[in-house]
Amino acid sequence: MNGLFGKFQKLGKALMLPIAVLPAAGLLLRLGFPDVFDIPFLANAGDAIFANLALIFAIGVAVGLAKDNNGAAGLAGAVGYLILKAVTITIDPAINLQALGGIISGLIAGIAYNKFHGIKLPDFLGFFGGRRFVPIVTGFFSVITGLIFGVIWPPIQNVIDIVANWMMTSGGIGEFSFGFLNRLLIPTGLHHVLNNIAWFTFGEFNGKAGDIGRFFAQVPAEGLIDSTAGIFMTGFFPIMMFGLPAAALAMYVCAKKENKAIIGGALFSVAFTAFLTGITEPIEFMFMFLAPVLYFIHSVLTGIVLALTSLMGIRHGFTFSAGAIDYFLNMGLATKGWLLIPIGLIVGAIYFFLFIFFIKKFDLATPGREDDAEGAEVTMSIKDQGITTVAAAYLEKLGGKSNITDVDSCITRLRLTVKDSSIIKDADMKTLGASGVIRPNKNNIQVVVGTSADLIASEIKKLL
Repeated sequence: MNGLFGKFQKLGKALMLPIAVLPAAGLLLRLGFPDVFDIPFLANAGDAIFANLALIFAIGVAVGLAKDNNGAAGLAGAVGYLILKAVTITIDPAINLQALGGIISGLIAGIAYNKFHGIKLPDFLGFFGGRRFVPIVTGFFSVITGLIFGVIWPPIQNVIDIVANWMMTSGGIGEFSFGFLNRLLIPTGLHHVLNNIAWFTFGEFNGKAGDIGRFFAQVPAEGLIDSTAGIFMTGFFPIMMFGLPAAALAMYVCAKKENKAIIGGALFSVAFTAFLTGITEPIEFMFMFLAPVLYFIHSVLTGIVLALTSLMGIRHGFTFSAGAIDYFLNMGLATKGWLLIPIGLIVGAIYFFLFIFFIKKFDLATPGREDDAEGAEVTMSIKDQGITTVAAAYLEKLGGKSNITDVDSCITRLRLTVKDSSIIKDADMKTLGASGVIRPNKNNIQVVVGTSADLIASEIKKLL
């Protein structure tokens, strides 16, 4: 079970690499639209990314899964996807694997790279050995996979279409379920898998698939509007721009007087980050484990707001997350998008008073209310000590080189496989600037360090 969980974590991390290109694509697309600067070549440049998402996922997932993130895995992923697509549509032209086909190809290529990148062939075939063998063997496996999917995928595709249609016409039940599970799965990191189904697979409009693809495929000036595009994104704007910042304010208000100076700066920083960019994990991990009842309430409220905004006919979308940058940039594609501001203010008030009530009523140990809060003061920062020094400090507190088996990163987390997680102390991580530690099992551990996660992970790898 531990090994299976670790593999799902690796997939979630690998998915982040191709997703990271979407903000740039969305920016180019929106700036080029007629309602912004009306520059067709910019719009076409951004649309080129959305039109080839499956291929980008194939390359990105393969590189993300490869042991040393080598480009040979990316080439193999591209080869695998092109073969997989050709084989499946030859068997049944109605098959459309969409982004899922890219993910499958990336998985095949990444696994093949890790298995065969060091293979030695007989001398007369020596040129094709090592990393050069990876695209070849990936192509072979992709042919087999294509034959299998050509037979089994049509009924699966029908089921996905049925589920997608139900979720998009369920009267809010589907939107609530997605929003609730999206937040509830964050501690495991498996929400990325759920997100990719809703955001890149469900539905099709103007040649694009998934909630994100369909939203940005709209051209209001030409009457091309998808009335369902955005239902799995819209409700996140009030939560991320207003709800969680209000929760941070409530935690500050409820903090002990002597601790407010210590936690005030940190709470303001993560609240502003959530409002501006939609990156909310630093806030969520501040109370996720200290006050799990609050996190459950947060998950329920997220589901409710997604359902409510959908039922009200509000539609909005993002390429990265539901922060102010995406809110204002993509307003031209939104329907009733202005309503998200008053709704957000109401949601913020609900979060603020609910959090204060539960924190005080049940004496929850949110930041600043612990007796040892002063001992958790951050003593290291990248700005002051430099990335190498901070990474070295993390490495030491993680048990040193002998304790670490594997290091990866997500948007805000270090994802580690260790020999013994019991020797890693949460308090030590917090003094280095981490806002939370997750221990899914005895060998896997995640440290929430903020948006510098990739830099710290890369530096730790160098030190190893």
